[in-house]
Amino acid sequence: MKFTFYLFLFILISVYELNAQNINIITGVVVDNYTNEYLLNVEVSIVNTDIKTLTDKKGFFTIQNLPEGEIIFKISHKDYAIRRFPVNNKNIDLGIIRLTEKTEEIIDQSIINLNEDELIENEKGESNIIAGLLVASKDVFLKTVAYEFSPTFFKPRNLGSEYSSVLLNGVNMNKLYNNRPQWSNWGGLNDVLRNQEYILNVGSSSYSFSGIAGSTNISTRSSGYRKGFKISYAASNRSYKGRVMASYSSGLLSKGWAYTISASRRFADEGFREGTLYSANSFFTSIEKRFNNNHSFNFTAIYASNIRGKSSPNTQEVHDLKDNKYNAYWGEQNSNIRNSRLRKINEPILQLSHFWNINSKTALQSNITYQFGNIGNTRLDYGGTKIISDGNGNQTITGGGKNPDPTYYQKLPSYFLRDPDNPNYTNAYLAEQEFLKNGQVKWNDLYAANESINIAGNNSIYALYEDRNDDKQLTINSILNLKINENIIVNSAVSYQKLKSENYANMLDLLGGNGYLDIDLYADNIKESQSDLQNPNRIVTENERFKYNYIFDVSVISGFIQTQYISKKVEAFAALNYSNTSYQRTGLFENGAYQGKASLGKSEALNFNNFGLKTGLTYKLSGRNLFKANFAYLTQAPTLQNSFSNSRENNDVVIGLTDEKIISVDAGYYLRHPKINAKFSTYWINLKDQTDISFYFADGLTGIENSETTAFVQEVLTGIDKQNFGIEIGIEIPIIQTIKLKAVAAIGQSIFSNNPNLYLTSDGFTEPLNYGEVYLKNYFVSGGPQQAYSFGFEYSSPNYWWFGATGNHFRNAYVNVAPILRTSNFYKDADGLAVHNYNEEIAQELLKQEKFKPYYLVNFVGGKSWKVEDYYFGFFANVGNILNATYKTGGFEQSRNANYKTLLEDKSRSLPLFGPKYWFGYGTTFYTSVYFRF
Repeated sequence: MKFTFYLFLFILISVYELNAQNINIITGVVVDNYTNEYLLNVEVSIVNTDIKTLTDKKGFFTIQNLPEGEIIFKISHKDYAIRRFPVNNKNIDLGIIRLTEKTEEIIDQSIINLNEDELIENEKGESNIIAGLLVASKDVFLKTVAYEFSPTFFKPRNLGSEYSSVLLNGVNMNKLYNNRPQWSNWGGLNDVLRNQEYILNVGSSSYSFSGIAGSTNISTRSSGYRKGFKISYAASNRSYKGRVMASYSSGLLSKGWAYTISASRRFADEGFREGTLYSANSFFTSIEKRFNNNHSFNFTAIYASNIRGKSSPNTQEVHDLKDNKYNAYWGEQNSNIRNSRLRKINEPILQLSHFWNINSKTALQSNITYQFGNIGNTRLDYGGTKIISDGNGNQTITGGGKNPDPTYYQKLPSYFLRDPDNPNYTNAYLAEQEFLKNGQVKWNDLYAANESINIAGNNSIYALYEDRNDDKQLTINSILNLKINENIIVNSAVSYQKLKSENYANMLDLLGGNGYLDIDLYADNIKESQSDLQNPNRIVTENERFKYNYIFDVSVISGFIQTQYISKKVEAFAALNYSNTSYQRTGLFENGAYQGKASLGKSEALNFNNFGLKTGLTYKLSGRNLFKANFAYLTQAPTLQNSFSNSRENNDVVIGLTDEKIISVDAGYYLRHPKINAKFSTYWINLKDQTDISFYFADGLTGIENSETTAFVQEVLTGIDKQNFGIEIGIEIPIIQTIKLKAVAAIGQSIFSNNPNLYLTSDGFTEPLNYGEVYLKNYFVSGGPQQAYSFGFEYSSPNYWWFGATGNHFRNAYVNVAPILRTSNFYKDADGLAVHNYNEEIAQELLKQEKFKPYYLVNFVGGKSWKVEDYYFGFFANVGNILNATYKTGGFEQSRNANYKTLLEDKSRSLPLFGPKYWFGYGTTFYTSVYFRF
């Protein structure tokens, strides 16, 4: 490992530097266009070189020793619009250079806009929130991805957010459970999250090794905020209806103190989807004490409480009966909207940071971060039961209710038309009319059923509970930056993370009942039905743990070192990373189906040692032409989510669990010209040995004892390999000073590159069912469109109003296929022999992956700002999907029909009972905001 690092360091230092020494001088003064005040600490740089300087308190700057040929000056400040212009005369005074403040609406759209449009998650917590990482970038391609592509679940390079990193003052905030950032932990705090540094893909970061999809570091250092007060109000028809937000920053005070506070409230009885309530309160404070130029402490506290109603994926039958606003998870109770699937997040963050400038070339930053709180996901349970004794010591379980889901297959018209030889049109019509009129959760009926059975002294049938995890996580890290000389910078960091995560089902509401029997209705016998053999036949009341109860203990030790080499012609870096990750489950319940140590007590301790290497090179042919190339090879531990096959019930570790191996290669050409900015890049990514776990009820299984063919199973897929490759194009052309055209294309492909292995576990059978290979090779990976195109324009008036419009085209999006259908189980009958009359051509047609139809989205955006004396006012408006196009953002095949016979029977129907379920995109939406600042 050391040899590799020193070899790369030697190569970087040995790169030949071309020095075109000149004595030419350019000077100028930068001022505010509104106030004519001199601007301090404005960065003046020459594009595509390492030449830069800062203005002094008089706004003055000077730059010497300029390169040959025409150069492009860049004048930038975080609160002002960037100015670029070419210069040919190398001995010149540029005089007064005026900068225009960024309008607040542009700034508001240039930061992480959380929970406003696209925080749509599936049951695994996956979502398209990778877009949140990209908005900090000024790259036209990445901005287009963030603003135009994100509503479609598009993922750059088809990489999810688990391959990216979000840092808070250099501390990794990705969840240890699934390695994804939990955006709601800091949602609604746009004003205080705008100080960001985005690292593109396999780039060099001063804070961490980061993932292959890039990283964003959010700085909350109080002295970095502009002094002043701002209040804003936003209205939308997307996730929330209204948002009010206020913030104040003191600036750096005379005794070295600075503080910033912010608060917001977001709300909706329902958003674009029916029944999707939204209630979020967010608070932020940052306090800094600067003792001298070398030492400063900063304390950051974030509290973001969020409750939102989920929306259901729907089959095509349900969508055709309703529309893309329909949501099966809610119903009316006493004339009020009540959603059965709420996601509740309450995880405060406390962080203390120490900044130490050891000398002019060395800086050390250390952080202690503590995050605690809980996440809950509510759902209805309809398995309430009672135990009956026959007088001879024999006991049986009885009870259970009807599935309250209004889209349950037995409640839809297709169920009554399932027999093509004897369709029941009368009942199909009645089911259709009932669904059209009352196709929601019937809360009053659930209460009535419980109250009725309680009169007889029995337990509740229906109840509302939450899948809950209570986390406590401590992170300690230090980041060292060392400038060896004018060309070489060394970055390094070490980190320790410790997580204790309590996971359990929490009874929330007995829905008018008196108690709930904590057993499994579908178990084979009384003993195996127990959720906890230590407390058998327990009657649960509200706010008690039941079903499952266990603890995850996680620790991660990591470190990285990086060397950067920067010269006029060449920029290069090489970085090494090492991490040690350990997992262990401790069962607090003894599950009846997994008795003794199989579920109770500590599991096997899992330990993973991982390393990574990445390197990159930028060659500057001239100030206008750049060539870049990057390479990364790394291994990473499997996520905690995919390490235990059924963590809610037992201690079983995934069979054959191993590290994921990743290779990423990309290369690009960048053109920076006064008349055109362009980016052309290509990439190839290989992801190897992934693991994935799914849960579902399957019909048509083979190999189960007693010739059973149905079971609720855990599907474990191991050894998954994927390949992503494609090209990215971004072009900006300023037609005149106020009008700019932009065009973007993302043309990629993501496929399974091998046949992984699949096995099933269940409390319905004793040993795992190993079905061997899954024939997934060359199937497409789902996750949004794999090709996206955008063309648009922006107009920016000198009078501080602006607008733009874009047309976007999306194609090559695919449904997520069901692996169980691509195993040997598919062509076998219950006896284990081949299915009679199996037809290979029909089978191929049955297993053909669905490709979604391409679609177009047209969006409009605009705004205006004013300044009256020292007060600023403005508004911003955005209209998305103006043409109200209907499109699918994602979907998945249901795994219930697990073999050829059952799948053929279902697909032969005019309306399949278990067709794929889809997520549909928004129709026409709007977002508008107004602000006042001084």
